Amino acid sequence: MTTTETAQESTFSPVQAYLDKVRGGDMGALPAVFGLLVLCTAFTVLRPVFLTPGNLANLFTQGAAVTVIAMGLVFVLLLGEIDLSAGYTSGVCAAVLAVLLTNHGVPWYLAVLACLVTGVIIGFTLGFLRAKVGIPSFVVTLAAFLAFQGIALLLVKGGANISIRDTVILSIANKNVPPLIGWLLAAGCVAGYAIVQLVRANNRARLGLTRTPVALVAARIIGLAALLGVGVWVLNLERSRNAAFVSLKGIPIVVPLIAVLLVVGTFVLARTKYGRHLYAVGGNAEAARRAGINVDLMRMSVFAVCSTMAAIGGIIAASRANSVDPNTGGSTVLLLAVGAAVIGGTSLFGGKGRVLDAVLGGAVVAVIENGMGLLGYSAGVKYVVTGLVLLLAAGVDALSRRRGSVAGLR
Repeated sequence: MTTTETAQESTFSPVQAYLDKVRGGDMGALPAVFGLLVLCTAFTVLRPVFLTPGNLANLFTQGAAVTVIAMGLVFVLLLGEIDLSAGYTSGVCAAVLAVLLTNHGVPWYLAVLACLVTGVIIGFTLGFLRAKVGIPSFVVTLAAFLAFQGIALLLVKGGANISIRDTVILSIANKNVPPLIGWLLAAGCVAGYAIVQLVRANNRARLGLTRTPVALVAARIIGLAALLGVGVWVLNLERSRNAAFVSLKGIPIVVPLIAVLLVVGTFVLARTKYGRHLYAVGGNAEAARRAGINVDLMRMSVFAVCSTMAAIGGIIAASRANSVDPNTGGSTVLLLAVGAAVIGGTSLFGGKGRVLDAVLGGAVVAVIENGMGLLGYSAGVKYVVTGLVLLLAAGVDALSRRRGSVAGLR
């Protein structure tokens, strides 16, 4: 075999392994990516304004709160649990933030800290009731879903609207990163990703494992650089209709925030003992317990993570609305967040999921809502379409698990 043939075989072996994994039923985020491409293409053809810089920037802020809540739900779903209170948890935490900021004049950083601590306390309480008392998560979080609506009403004094005037909080979902900073952030992301890929490849080679082909590593880095480059370039274009008086350029601030949460969440799940334990418990809780993993602690921790992420989602929602009321975090927020996680590829049966799934699923949900709004469809049609997409994603998950089980038996 020649050197060229060896290189070609080395390059294509990971591709072949991925194709074999897909044939075995593990499609991961492939359906979400495919659906996102189809939806974006269809909406662009039907309404070219969909692909304008102004609308793309609006997409990020429109789906940010749901995406962040979905990130937290991924941790809960990994254990085969559910948190029906995540939406109203975000509302309660946002109400704590607004009351402290507006009614008591507390500095923004202390109000944010109180908001996050509230989320942690809520999560550990729900997790304790599930893990130690033994109440099913569906019942515990359904009870919290109902109770938190009342708590939100009490916090905002029976239905008042609390305006938020703090410029730092308002900037999260309403301001943009300066264009130069956007380019620097993109360059930093590409450089960091390249370093991680190269270090991983060298570590595999040092341990005697199959080394990822250099061509594949280079393709990943170039692909990320191209994606981020196009995205930053588009968002740095002038979006203001009256640029002579008000300039509107740059990446929305909420985008780097989501990127940081994505990197941290991905690292925790993929590169820490805690993440490996979560997957083990989600795959087989009894086997994990016999292996010495504290299953109860794992269960409590995922609810704490979920509620904390819901608190961050509540901050983003409050920033976007410039206010908080008893409906913050209500309506379809929870359903869309669960839908985003499942549509992205996280399994409802536990043991399979990534934080990236929530981002991809959140993008699909935001694209559907935004695109159908541009086409003039009513809220009812949007809900029907989103529900059908969720049903399709859940069906794909169930069929994939069945196919994977059959392949495993062989």
